[in-house]
Amino acid sequence: MSEKLQESTALLEQFTRYLSTKRYNPRIIKRYSFVTGRFLLFLEQKHIQVTLAQPQDIEKYLERELKLFHQHHARDPLSQRGWKQSHTTGIHEFMRMLIGQWPPVPGATTPAENFFHRLCKQFTQWLADERALAATTICDLADEAQRFLFWHLSRSNADCLLGLQVADIDVYLQERFISLRRPSRKGVSQRLRCFMRFAHASGNTARDFAPSVMSPTLYAFESIPSVLSTQEISVILQATHKDNSLKGLRDYAILLFLSTYGLRAGEITQMQLGDIDWRANRFCVRHTKTGAQSFFPLLAHVGEALLEYLQRARPDTDVREIFIRTRAPYQGFDSGSSLYTPIRRRIEEAGVHPKGKCGPHTFRHARAVSLLRADVAPKVIGDMLGHRSASSIMAYLKLQTEDLRTIALEIPSLQEAI
Repeated sequence: MSEKLQESTALLEQFTRYLSTKRYNPRIIKRYSFVTGRFLLFLEQKHIQVTLAQPQDIEKYLERELKLFHQHHARDPLSQRGWKQSHTTGIHEFMRMLIGQWPPVPGATTPAENFFHRLCKQFTQWLADERALAATTICDLADEAQRFLFWHLSRSNADCLLGLQVADIDVYLQERFISLRRPSRKGVSQRLRCFMRFAHASGNTARDFAPSVMSPTLYAFESIPSVLSTQEISVILQATHKDNSLKGLRDYAILLFLSTYGLRAGEITQMQLGDIDWRANRFCVRHTKTGAQSFFPLLAHVGEALLEYLQRARPDTDVREIFIRTRAPYQGFDSGSSLYTPIRRRIEEAGVHPKGKCGPHTFRHARAVSLLRADVAPKVIGDMLGHRSASSIMAYLKLQTEDLRTIALEIPSLQEAI
């Protein structure tokens, strides 16, 4: 056995063990190992060291595999996307095991690219050290900064921001705003304004452009939150409860936490096994916005659904998050927004079509309205929902349309007004 073949065999054995620790299905492990083995053979034929492989090498490998497919079947794959995915998913997982990040971050080759990477790194560090912001907030701000820098540097062929003008910012915002609603436009403006403050404070711009970043005006309580009625929530829960699959048991437990306690989606995805106190029948919630912790009683029907999910549906994994994905690699959800698609799917499958958005927050709004109708004090509702100020509850008053009609003033007719 040649040295190269021994090295490839050892890597494949290591990859198989890696996939097993990730609790991949044996059939998937076999498939991933097969395509990876063919890719390693391809690299050996091209005299490319596996640790130095690049995404373009995978593309060349796919071109060769596609030619072989044509020779054997005399046609194109029925699904180009599915065929490509079946040949690359395992290779990508192998490269992540081998070198960590994949695809690799390309190195800077021009002064503009050097400036781009250096400034983005400085901005991220500044947000953490000077502003002490949460990791998710830093990620959002850094993403907008990268988008703007890439746009401006490629447009101006510059390697700095000293030539930046107000007109450049206006053009960027006009292009950025095309497909966005007013609330999203305001968010973009706020994130860009933060970057402009940093750029001036760090000496990268000749003036402070933050005041020049225009944003639309949003009025307090101008929009009406999306909400589900009690009957609609009941229909959704019943429809999901009938699904005894692994995903159905998980989604049913999540829906009960949403509808019973009005938790944020991010608070649910962050819940860990140690947060449940089964002896005291309570659980801990880390509020994503305030950073505070609250303890809630674990009601019987919620606890039973959670226990059924943990015993029957949650895969065997070392991950500490309670709710995890149903496909390997078994891990928690990246963020609260990851719950939007499964929750929306459950709402649609139940035949419920609410006005506006149909994600996890609609259950939170519904819980707030039910508490208001039960004459619970706004301060108590705010504490339960994780709001810093009781005034945040005022937004939910607009949803009490039936209650507001009882105190509505009569509009005088024209003759009475005269």
